[in-house]
Amino acid sequence: MTAVPLWAWGVTLAVLAVLIVIDLVLTRGPESSLRAAAVESGLWFAAALVFGAVLWLWRGPTTGSQYLAGYLLERALSVDNVFVFVLLFVAMRIPAELQKRILFLGVVGALVLRGVFIAAGGALIESVSWIFYVFGAMVLLAGARMFRAGEGGSGNNFAVRGLRRVLPVTEHYDGNRLLTRVSGRAMATPLLVALVAIAVTDVVFALDSIPAVFGVTRDLFVVFTSNAFAVLGLRALYFLLAGSADRFVYLKPGIALLLVFIGVKMLLYDVVHISVWVSLVVIAVVAGGAIGASLWRDRRLRRLREVPHPAAEPRPAAEPRAAAEPRGPVRT
Repeated sequence: MTAVPLWAWGVTLAVLAVLIVIDLVLTRGPESSLRAAAVESGLWFAAALVFGAVLWLWRGPTTGSQYLAGYLLERALSVDNVFVFVLLFVAMRIPAELQKRILFLGVVGALVLRGVFIAAGGALIESVSWIFYVFGAMVLLAGARMFRAGEGGSGNNFAVRGLRRVLPVTEHYDGNRLLTRVSGRAMATPLLVALVAIAVTDVVFALDSIPAVFGVTRDLFVVFTSNAFAVLGLRALYFLLAGSADRFVYLKPGIALLLVFIGVKMLLYDVVHISVWVSLVVIAVVAGGAIGASLWRDRRLRRLREVPHPAAEPRPAAEPRAAAEPRGPVRT
């Protein structure tokens, strides 16, 4: 793994902190319109590309392309994460005005947790060389499981049940507070329960996505920054896609195919060398193809619904029959 000077880590973390504060200030309103979410998501994407360009100029095209491949992979995986957030918020009946706060806290917590996971994963790969193949098997298994399984919520249910056993939970919200007092007793609000569910969901996804990025690069700086920019754009992506989760029907098979590809690449690391450019093209084609095919299918279905069925068309009224003309002279 390539060593990165401490000043680069410090500058990167400072830049991420500034971007988080700017995002929080610009989006502090209670609600997010679709247009505002699209603009915010576009700004996060632009920020990720600008950072990739700086990395390209600083450390060369190889590192820059590794970052871009890792970012696109994490971005594609995060879309599936967003759809799970939608299901969680619906199941837990989180009010729309509180979802933004939960997502902000969840994204910041996810960034910290992923940083810990990445550091631990890098240390394991450095000290135990064969663990890389274990990561490859995990990614391959995650892809195969995604082909045939739906959304998994058992981890969230377990975490929520554990929180309820440790700390009593109120039935009602107390503004945007995570903890409140009822009759002098400290209790958790449903908002804290939702935050725990979001955090556990991201941990579950990180167990698949972080090993997958290690399949693209072993550079800890690249792994962390590609994860960071993908995760920090999650909140805007949620409000952009929350109402259209059912439109991306081919996204999950596409993500599963990506995970299988990365897993096979990791398992065959010492046998077949697949360049980062090949990985970048595969990630872009599969993710873009899945999204494009989903949108094409949705548009086609909408057009079919707009075309009236022949059986439903009203039949034209029968024209009145003309009076029969007399066939001979009329006798008077």
